[in-house]
Amino acid sequence: MPRPRKCRRIEGCPKACFFKPQGIPLTELAEVYMTMDGFEALRLADYQGLTMEEGAARMHVSRHTFGRILGDARRAVARALVDGLALHIAHDAQTPCMHQYPDRLAARSKELCMTKIAITSEGPKMTDRVDPRFGRAGGFVVVDVETMASTYVDNGSSQSMSHGAGIQAAENIINAGASVLLTGSVGPKAFSALKAGGVKIGHNMGGMTVAEAVEAFKSGKVEYTDSPNR
Repeated sequence: MPRPRKCRRIEGCPKACFFKPQGIPLTELAEVYMTMDGFEALRLADYQGLTMEEGAARMHVSRHTFGRILGDARRAVARALVDGLALHIAHDAQTPCMHQYPDRLAARSKELCMTKIAITSEGPKMTDRVDPRFGRAGGFVVVDVETMASTYVDNGSSQSMSHGAGIQAAENIINAGASVLLTGSVGPKAFSALKAGGVKIGHNMGGMTVAEAVEAFKSGKVEYTDSPNR
């Protein structure tokens, strides 16, 4: 059984989370990801010039762990430079920038304690079919599985977008306070946005009604994904 992941201390946050080659739209670029602890290790070692021992002490990790995190971060930067990729510094639920977004993160943490799930839907009713698309789904039925109260989030603004529909839809899910998404398939950028917002993704939910998807969730029959599936 693997050891539990030790909490890392992160003191600095990037002023920008995306860096890309000039003249190429972000939508046309593949991305390489750097974690927030990787950014912190780079900041301490390569910007502030701390030793491995000093950096490890600042992050509250072992010297070996600090070296591994730093090596991964440096490889991410090297891949972006050599292969001409977009570099995405990804925030996640375990390493938030608390000093930068304290109110938003506190509210988000409170919301995620609630048992709210969002289902991509072709309409606002529990009897409507699950929309197998995510970014261009008709909308999302958000259900509190403790009370079975539901609300509908229209996704029309994302449907009309030529680019970035998945990211906009992910923001809609996060703003609705859902901690779980049930859908058919999710693309890479939407997947990253959802994971960064702490949303767990259940996929391959097409071919059923919203009510049936909720029952599948309650009975533990949902298949969750750790990677994009579109």
